[in-house]
Amino acid sequence: MMNELLAMTVLTLAMGQVSPRPTVDRVVWLQGCWAMDSNGRLVEEQWLAPRASSMLGVGRTTRGTTLVDYEMVLIRERGEQLAYEAHPANQEPAVFMSTAIGERSIVFENLKHDFPQRIGYERTGGERLDAWVEGPQNGQTRRTTFSYARVPCAGD
Repeated sequence: MMNELLAMTVLTLAMGQVSPRPTVDRVVWLQGCWAMDSNGRLVEEQWLAPRASSMLGVGRTTRGTTLVDYEMVLIRERGEQLAYEAHPANQEPAVFMSTAIGERSIVFENLKHDFPQRIGYERTGGERLDAWVEGPQNGQTRRTTFSYARVPCAGD
């Protein structure tokens, strides 16, 4: 009986009728160091390689020698989705769950959060990464996009 169940599961997966549980390996394309310089404001993100069903990311925003903002993020497997656990500076942590995972894109959502309610990443080219946050603000939907270029990681 167990062999029949296993065989049916493998056959169903092979036929594409059931999507396999997403793993952090699906977002390995985030790995590395990314930066955006805009009007003297430097926004950086660094993502470690997937390990132990998780990816760690850290971001910071600086203006000259002043630290403006920072955030630590954990992406990990949770059930049938990936969880994006954001730990921003001076704010309570928030968890966003994956709603769409593509070959080089992912969207996370938490409609109970104030702003943002959606967070997305997309590799738009070999050395380009777009990240965005979106949600309601003052009665309208606001979206902020960060267009990053790959940069060497410190120590490279």
